[in-house]
Amino acid sequence: MTKVAFIGLGTMGLAMAGNIIKGGHSVTGFDASADAMESHRNNGGDTAASAAEATDGAEVVFSMLPNGKIVHQAIFGEGGAVHGMADGAILVDMSTISPSETDGVRAGLAEKGFDMVDAPVGRTSDNAKTGTSLFMVGGAAETIAKVRHLLDCMGDTVIDCGGPGMGTRMKIVNNLMSTTTNAVTAQILNFSDALGLDRDLSIEVMSGTPAGKGHMSTTYPAKVLKGDLSPAFMVNLAKKDLDIALVQAEELGVPLTVSKAAAEVYVEAQEAGRGTDDWTTLYDMLRKT
Repeated sequence: MTKVAFIGLGTMGLAMAGNIIKGGHSVTGFDASADAMESHRNNGGDTAASAAEATDGAEVVFSMLPNGKIVHQAIFGEGGAVHGMADGAILVDMSTISPSETDGVRAGLAEKGFDMVDAPVGRTSDNAKTGTSLFMVGGAAETIAKVRHLLDCMGDTVIDCGGPGMGTRMKIVNNLMSTTTNAVTAQILNFSDALGLDRDLSIEVMSGTPAGKGHMSTTYPAKVLKGDLSPAFMVNLAKKDLDIALVQAEELGVPLTVSKAAAEVYVEAQEAGRGTDDWTTLYDMLRKT
């Protein structure tokens, strides 16, 4: 049994702390919300009056908080976790914060002799409840190994992202992709509706093409990632098709702002002499500029 402290018992943190308890470990939690603390006690955990008190005697300290400012305050501020951490304790921050904030927290802990793992979470609060979260982990391999059994209580996928701070960096990249594709998905489905198409049918069609499957698992491995830019679908044709949709959307008064921004990248490719390359050449172009 590992003695654990858990700082931040929100929707995600409360469920994760509960799964650590189910895994046979003791968890002392702290949160600014009295209701969250009560829920944690109802889940079989203990609570403390401060983060410092929660970490007293803990071997591993987890933090799951809304932003970098709160993370820093919860760890280093008055009553913060670092003031109660014992020699050899490891802090695992699962918050989604900026890489510079993660690096700052790690540096501050190192000054006091503590190791850290950044382990932001992929997937949703439903996965947190069922113990099927994905963790993007950054840290020294030996440090990650010491907390892996606890991560396994909370998730079914733990990915070592390549060293200290790389978990946070991966999370930012992942969320940029998901938040951007969410916006374009909403705009494309709205455009589909405006054209009079059946929404479910549109989803069925796009789910069978790179539109829905995603380029990372379809076109990129087949072409640009193996250094092949011979056209399976050339940039000029992609831009032509994009323009048709943009003109139609303009006529219908439907916003396609994300697609308009994408069109500028295709123009850049054409101006760089890549018009007859495969459309995945966009990645090759951008990484060489």
